[in-house]
Amino acid sequence: MNPIGIALITFACLFGAALFGMRLRVALPEHHMSEDSRHLLQTGLGIIGTMAGLVLGLLVASATSSYNAQRGEIDDVSSKVVLLDRVLAHYGPEAGAPRRVLRQTVQRALAAIWPQESSSGPQLTPVTGAEALLDEVGGLSPKNELQNTLKPEAMGLVMNLAQIRWLMYEQADTSVSVPLLVLLVFWFTITFIGFGLFAPWNATTIVALALCALAVSGAVVVMLEMYAPFEGFMQISDAPLREALAHLGR
Repeated sequence: MNPIGIALITFACLFGAALFGMRLRVALPEHHMSEDSRHLLQTGLGIIGTMAGLVLGLLVASATSSYNAQRGEIDDVSSKVVLLDRVLAHYGPEAGAPRRVLRQTVQRALAAIWPQESSSGPQLTPVTGAEALLDEVGGLSPKNELQNTLKPEAMGLVMNLAQIRWLMYEQADTSVSVPLLVLLVFWFTITFIGFGLFAPWNATTIVALALCALAVSGAVVVMLEMYAPFEGFMQISDAPLREALAHLGR
């Protein structure tokens, strides 16, 4: 789903609802806006507004948690890539081929997750080079005690890297529930109709209602952007993995 498009639809619904409420106030008979009616409407709108605010807060918190988890996984992958390269370097010249495969695998991952062409989206499917790396490291034949110690460590790092990559792939499908998002916008729409019912028709109130609608729409777009952390204006930086790549082979 396009976060900007959904945010614009949300803004149109909320601001349009506020304007509709202001016009509806003029059309309603006077007794419909009596003190008792106002009290009941304000109580009902307070309940709906509270529910909508709580749900929006929970959704933003969930999106933030997902975003931070994937950003942490990038940092974890980057550190493990450098550590694996150093382990292979200490293994000896026999590990030259696995180190080359490791570098090629990181380069492919960078090109897939952060493509140079903006028209092509991120591809989080683990690259086939990861399995080639596993074969290369598994094919090492230790010849001394140091190599006997380092090979299991290298295999463990390769397996950890593969696990994290598949976890990132599975998390790529995480997104907000569409029915819940529609319900949330519906709740806010009802609330903004109520705002319009109690607001006088003047430039100050119109601007204030527009800013309120913009604030809610901004929260929606931020939430949706964080559910797609490898694209959009809140894209996770590739700097940690590129920094790790720069250290490989040294």
